[in-house]
Amino acid sequence: MPPMPQDPDVWLFDLDNTLYPARCNLFAQIDVRIGRYIAERLGVSPEEARVVQKKYWREHGTSMRGMMSLHGVDPRQYLAYVHDIDYSPVPAAPALDAALAALPGRKLIFTAGDVAHAEKVMERLGVARHFEAIFDIAAGDWWPKPHRQIYETLVKLHNVDPARAAFADDISVNLKPAADMGMRTVWVRTHESVARAADSDLSHIDHQTDDLATWLTDWVATRSQR
Repeated sequence: MPPMPQDPDVWLFDLDNTLYPARCNLFAQIDVRIGRYIAERLGVSPEEARVVQKKYWREHGTSMRGMMSLHGVDPRQYLAYVHDIDYSPVPAAPALDAALAALPGRKLIFTAGDVAHAEKVMERLGVARHFEAIFDIAAGDWWPKPHRQIYETLVKLHNVDPARAAFADDISVNLKPAADMGMRTVWVRTHESVARAADSDLSHIDHQTDDLATWLTDWVATRSQR
């Protein structure tokens, strides 16, 4: 593994499908809850709700943003509803816990979910103790990644020097603003994210892995040998 030009002193981690394996498939549950929320709120059939859900996702970046803009939905209430799911598919992650413990520097969660969702996931994983803060979608004024403004808000709020930071995410386009700001980038690949990135320009990605815990462990080992 090639070393980073300068060791990061801040590590930013996406949550969903990055800290835990995509096979946990939490989003399948969330997706159902989103459709149900839209159907109940708008008084439409499940089939019509599905069309609305995808339309708002395409046009507004998230279905939530569309519901906020066009229907006056309270985002906190929306998120509480869609995250009312079974978290038991997320297993304890002792390898990730050990890797984070050995990783030098500050560590923050950078998620498009909310704090409550992140806390439940980290409790299941057993890694909450490693993170000093959670920068959630509320902290970014309800804008999702990859809007550049929320990355800028994060670095200002948490006193992060992008040139001394690294960001890991499963969605390749979410890494582009971070790279543009000078961060090192780690793409945590999943079957879905690789398919979505087909034919995309990936020149902004510095490192790729299919297993975050293994990659972090290897990075720490490489660093210690320098």
